[in-house]
Amino acid sequence: MTIHDLDTPAMVLDLDRVERNAARVADYARRHGLNLRPHTKTHKIPALGRLQLAHGAIGLTVAKTTEAEVMVDSGVTDLLVAYPVLGRRKVERLQGLLPKTRITVALDSLEAAEALRGTGMDVLVEVDVGLRRVGVQPGLELMQLVESIRRVEGIRYRGVAFYPGHIKVYDPAPFDQLRRTVAGVVDELERAGHKPEIVSGGSTPLLFESHRIEGLTEIRPGTSIFNDRNCVAQGVAQWDDCAAIVHVTVVSSHGDRMMIDGGSKTFSSDGLAGSAEATYGRILEHPEAKFVRMNEEHGFIELKDAGRLYRPGSRLSVIPNHICVAMNLQERVYGVRGGRVEAIWVVAGRGKLQ
Repeated sequence: MTIHDLDTPAMVLDLDRVERNAARVADYARRHGLNLRPHTKTHKIPALGRLQLAHGAIGLTVAKTTEAEVMVDSGVTDLLVAYPVLGRRKVERLQGLLPKTRITVALDSLEAAEALRGTGMDVLVEVDVGLRRVGVQPGLELMQLVESIRRVEGIRYRGVAFYPGHIKVYDPAPFDQLRRTVAGVVDELERAGHKPEIVSGGSTPLLFESHRIEGLTEIRPGTSIFNDRNCVAQGVAQWDDCAAIVHVTVVSSHGDRMMIDGGSKTFSSDGLAGSAEATYGRILEHPEAKFVRMNEEHGFIELKDAGRLYRPGSRLSVIPNHICVAMNLQERVYGVRGGRVEAIWVVAGRGKLQ
């Protein structure tokens, strides 16, 4: 089967690019002595988790318990749940995975630590480095939580985690502040007798600056296996690095607009990083055409700056703004090499919310 035989809309993965992206990040981590634990929230497919492990990842990252259940099929033996686990059923489900994989949970409260009492799981304490999402503040709050967690029986403190998601594009000033914050956290913990074995962090916009964060031991990139329009806008990828492309068909075309058969049920509604412009993806065949609006099944393409009208039945290719959410909308994706479909994967982590 060739790429032209696929019905649309279809999420197509360029396997050469996927493999090149995975190798690039693994080589970077290896060169700089950083452990690599990719976040699988982007691809949600055990086969791609296996690919990352084969390139040298020490383990994988997930956000939810049900994602963990999916990713054990990759053969992973060291899994980080980068999200507080609260609720008896969630803890029991994680415990059920322990014969297959080591589990570490990132958390930011004594309540979350107590929920894991007696499970034998490892924990990382989440530190807020500026995003104001989850995480305790560096200093006294962090120290008190670490000391309390170390008194909870049946779990093991292994270090700290952080996510600098407030830095959307690399900028020397906030990056230097991040470096000072992380270095201060590590130094303070060491002096108090709580030396972190693991300092887990990083983000896609800062991925290739990670080695400059003193004390960092592991990185958790997610989007980098595919890259997307935001990655290009953030300067960490080129268009040729974008491996996940949605193939669509023009279903209506009149005057200066046309409709494609992919709308909000196909693409993420996330906007373009660093821009107030309402666009939802880059049309590869004609970048001047603007993807400006969506209904559930309709993508509105504005053509007034494109100088070309595509007739119904024409096929186009779109790079989404944010690939992680777009992947979560797909039942299956198609791995393609040289125009031929080599693999069809169910997106096994799709909709795993608990």
